[in-house]
Amino acid sequence: MAERARSTPLAQTFERYLQDKGKGRGGDGGNYRRNAARELARFAEWAAGDRGGDDWSGIEAADQPTFADLDERVFRAYARHLAGDRGLKENTVQTYYAYVSAWCGWCVNEGYLAAHYAQRASATAPLPEDDGRKPGDQQAWTTEQRHAITRHVDDRAREAIEAFTTLPADGDPREKQRARYNALKAARDRALVVVLAYTAVRVGELLRDPDDPRRRGVRWGELDLDDGSMDVYRKKQRWDAASLPDPVIGPLRSYRRLLDPPSDRWPVFPTFDRRTLADRLQTAFADRGLTSDEIENRREGAVRDLLLAIEADVRPPSLTTDGARSVLQRLTAAADVDVAHPKHDYLAPHGGRRGMGEVLVRAFGYTVAARYLDNSEEMVRERYSHIEAGELGDVATEALEEID
Repeated sequence: MAERARSTPLAQTFERYLQDKGKGRGGDGGNYRRNAARELARFAEWAAGDRGGDDWSGIEAADQPTFADLDERVFRAYARHLAGDRGLKENTVQTYYAYVSAWCGWCVNEGYLAAHYAQRASATAPLPEDDGRKPGDQQAWTTEQRHAITRHVDDRAREAIEAFTTLPADGDPREKQRARYNALKAARDRALVVVLAYTAVRVGELLRDPDDPRRRGVRWGELDLDDGSMDVYRKKQRWDAASLPDPVIGPLRSYRRLLDPPSDRWPVFPTFDRRTLADRLQTAFADRGLTSDEIENRREGAVRDLLLAIEADVRPPSLTTDGARSVLQRLTAAADVDVAHPKHDYLAPHGGRRGMGEVLVRAFGYTVAARYLDNSEEMVRERYSHIEAGELGDVATEALEEID
């Protein structure tokens, strides 16, 4: 690490970091930026000497602490400070520390720090365990988050589909191709989000796993939109039917009409990765006897390889589970969804399943939820034990009120 970086005041990097994380022109907007700015300001005040009475001998009191002052002992002390008796709940402490830790990681990438001190085991040791409302380190989409992300993808898909379907019939063919591609991508993203949000299907059951040939991604022939069901290869190594509730049917129907897959063997969620599609077309056309020039001419005639794949019935691979995470990172940022979680700064795929589990347990109990989630009732009770604890607390309160 350069001496110049070591002598840089901590607060001098905050604005640049927040711009990188912010939304809109200049990175000036977004919930994450606002929340991160608040916690970084608190960290800077604490590091400069406002320690709230803590018995701490790390950074000496200074108006401008620099990166030369930081090591894992400092972050350990700050973790202890947050976890102190200040009335903060356990998951709130984890969230506040996560903002500072993310900045620390950015500082490593930018060359201000030699190591990610905030993530070392000795630094995080004072942090409390999860408080049980979201067991373990698993994320669960809240009602507000689910509404925000589904509303965003719905608006985006409607706009893109309208832009495509309202083009004049005698318009520029390439402009129509571009509009169709944009509509397909927006419709696929909407369908993916609502399936993850409402079906509670595991992402590994829905999409392709490159390490498991049995998991090649769900295909259109495995969906029955009239009956509201979908065949998936379950975690327990067998095929089974999963339910498709009403909020999922409309987006899937609209998406299928737009895609018009050449066969039922096409993946419901094809990859849009350009390199992957180009390789698939090259191989398929070569197998059909086309020369390199003929292949190139066909590709040049299409605005996007995906559209050529549809036209030529060259089945693309399904989106991978890692690809779905990238899609959700992009959509979470575009929708400006506030996600404060110690492990994920976006709406992760498994969070949709866990969020739906919360809804089902609260509405219908553990038995129905277990059937929908394809889990044992015992496991569901364990993972959502915080719900039962809250309900028992209400019962106890009612009993006390009757006695008193």
